[in-house]
Amino acid sequence: MYDYRKWKHVFKINPSKEIDDDTLESICESGTDAVMIGGIDGATIDNVLQMLVRVRRYMVPCVLEVTNVEMMVPGFDVYFLPMIVNSKDTGWLTGFQYQIMKEVGDITNWDEVVPMGYCVLDVSSMVGKITSVTDSVNVDGVIAYARLVEKFYRFPIFYVDDRNDSMEVVKAVKNTLQHTHIFYCGDGEQLQEVVKYADTVIIEDMIYRDIKVALKTVKVVK
Repeated sequence: MYDYRKWKHVFKINPSKEIDDDTLESICESGTDAVMIGGIDGATIDNVLQMLVRVRRYMVPCVLEVTNVEMMVPGFDVYFLPMIVNSKDTGWLTGFQYQIMKEVGDITNWDEVVPMGYCVLDVSSMVGKITSVTDSVNVDGVIAYARLVEKFYRFPIFYVDDRNDSMEVVKAVKNTLQHTHIFYCGDGEQLQEVVKYADTVIIEDMIYRDIKVALKTVKVVK
């Protein structure tokens, strides 16, 4: 199993969005530490497998962010299993995770399955709407969720989804957590500041907004 704690930069690809072969090649050959396949909206067993096959042409680690039972397919290096800690819908807290445990059964290599607390800050974003997150999360609230993830659930990862690049938030999380690894997915416009506090930077939206700028983030982060 790859040590995700050593990763500084990860590109995240939504399998439901189109991406041409040249763009995918540039991502996989960019020097990024890993390519994550995942997305709340539109991920199916078919498009996940198709993306897996395409990424597997390259040497970069290929990991899966699992958000429904159907996505749990073999072939990935690591499986990240999120719990949306600030969701008002219990289906995102334990629902689909329970279904995975029930339908998949005893997974052969549990070391490849990594739980993570996932906090969505932008309630107006697609992921915020789909997961029914609370609209009352301020800096103190994020700190509380971070403590919950580390001290109560003892998850190894706290994933901050912050499309507004709130430096106050990621700095506060860094100052709060002692052992839990910080994944940070933001807008990508303030990387110079983000890398001071996040352990691993996830680049997602920028891939589809401006691939040339997205590719430059590898050098900025590292």
